[in-house]
Amino acid sequence: MLLKKLIKDKTSYFPFRKIKGISFDSRKTKRGDIFVAIKGSKFNGDNFINEALSKGASYIVHSNSLKKKYKANYLQVRDTRETLAYLCSKLFQKKPKNLIAVTGTNGKTSVSDFFYQIFKNQKKKAGYIGTLGLKKNDNLEKRDLTTSDSLSLHKDLEEMKNSNIDNVIIEASSHGLKQKRLSFLKIKAGIFTNLSHDHLDYHKNMKSYLASKLILFKDILKKSDTIITDSDIKQYSLLKKIKNKKKLKIDLIGSKSNIFKILNHKIYESYQIIEIKYKNKIHKLKINLYGSIQIKNLLMAVLAAKTCGLKINDIFLNIKKIKSVNGRLELVKKYKNNTKVFIDYAHTPAALENAIMSLQEHFKKKITLIFGCGGDRDKHKRILMGKIAKQYCDKVYVTDDNPRNENPKKIRKEILKGLKGSNSKEIPNRAKAIKFALQNSEPHEIILIAGKGHEDYQDFGKRKIFFSDREVIKKFKLPKKLNNRKYNVMKHNSKIMKKIFQNKNKEYLFEGISINSKKVKKSNLFIAIKGKNNDGHNFLSEVSKKGIKYLVVSKSFKNKLNFLKVKNTKIFLNKFAKIQRNLSQSKFIGVTGSSVKTTVKTMIG
Repeated sequence: MLLKKLIKDKTSYFPFRKIKGISFDSRKTKRGDIFVAIKGSKFNGDNFINEALSKGASYIVHSNSLKKKYKANYLQVRDTRETLAYLCSKLFQKKPKNLIAVTGTNGKTSVSDFFYQIFKNQKKKAGYIGTLGLKKNDNLEKRDLTTSDSLSLHKDLEEMKNSNIDNVIIEASSHGLKQKRLSFLKIKAGIFTNLSHDHLDYHKNMKSYLASKLILFKDILKKSDTIITDSDIKQYSLLKKIKNKKKLKIDLIGSKSNIFKILNHKIYESYQIIEIKYKNKIHKLKINLYGSIQIKNLLMAVLAAKTCGLKINDIFLNIKKIKSVNGRLELVKKYKNNTKVFIDYAHTPAALENAIMSLQEHFKKKITLIFGCGGDRDKHKRILMGKIAKQYCDKVYVTDDNPRNENPKKIRKEILKGLKGSNSKEIPNRAKAIKFALQNSEPHEIILIAGKGHEDYQDFGKRKIFFSDREVIKKFKLPKKLNNRKYNVMKHNSKIMKKIFQNKNKEYLFEGISINSKKVKKSNLFIAIKGKNNDGHNFLSEVSKKGIKYLVVSKSFKNKLNFLKVKNTKIFLNKFAKIQRNLSQSKFIGVTGSSVKTTVKTMIG
């Protein structure tokens, strides 16, 4: 392409010469390239102009006044990043017809992957560029950044168009937007998921962080393009103002949705059922995902697919085929003792809280958490994530994430400040932390390993090692005793006793409960109940002869049996029953009245 066609209104600066390519990395520069000197956080492109020229660069684009004069053609511009995006848009002109960009703190990857799955379920081609990499035709190629640099992005989009892919969704990070990586792309719809504490090491404050996200809507979307967002988030009013000012369209989920209305939402152990009204028709949808937040992400993906021409009624027909996204509230393993292990990419306070609450919604219990925080990143979120873990989790294991160039011990120490007074344990080695948590799990325990999700490495600054949470989980074999029904019942009962007696270190292993000295078994816990006619305390010698390990009493005795003394044994039994019910995933219905209780109970059954 002639240089004058690349930069209009600037032809006086350039002769009529063919340009073969664009480069901003002097190591990759080829003969006939334009070299764009970009100043980054670590390197300044001005320092590599000589190297670029030695490799045959035809022209140099720079923003600062150059101290040294080279024998070359130059163009000084205000913003080299913006110029790079512009040049790429001109050189790589083939683009998919429908481009969608999704931004927000959390949910970008889930929305993008759901979008891809929706098209796949309709037997239509689609593409995805984001955190997981570049996805097309069921192939995934890794990428280093959530939002690729302008050059890589335009090349990838042209390749997708050449593969007859006309529907592509791009994750737009705050860094990518601020650094103009998406500038000069024709985006059909912009999605805003949510905003919460993250990346303040780069943006310095939440106001600057939000401003970067809004670039997508203020600067990139054009008249009649579409905003897709949640009407229940704080930023909705801002997006609405932008929509009115720029004459954009808006499609909403949430309580003010202008597309569909959720009439009912029920959560089961491994799926959700929602009843949704769309165009006067009610659809009952089975969603095989965990957490209400994933319902929101899925509905945004549905609206994005609608913007690209798919019919919502057709999408709903295949909605049950949607699967959880790699490393996003993903159930990796379910053991024979019904312990379930999930991984999630959550590395911000809001994302961690959403992941924990999502699992609590499904399983109605506090969970076990294994997590750490990354180095060289926003330090303020560490204590916040520790506090969230303390508030919502039963057991917490603090370990290393990607320490990068920071001291991992210092990172863990900052997390532990938020965990003071909780049932937490520090295990630096991530693999050991995961194995320890699994080794010491109890029946029906829900374990969440957060922070790394899909990642298959650990970054220690000067070295990166292969590491995958998923691989550690899959290779771990639960000890035989943890797969033994009797042992699991005992561990479950011990968990309840620990809660009652506030003793986290002692084990109370028994199989069942009895208040009848004639029927009590050796493996039982005996509770001495005082009734109208008999007092269980009078039968303790009979019970002890059977070798009962634990006896719950409310009176003092001189002999050395293993008595557990409480103020009132009936209240103890009620406490045990209440905790048992709360730990159970069953639903309980109580029937009372003067008569026909048994009949009604039987009919319900």
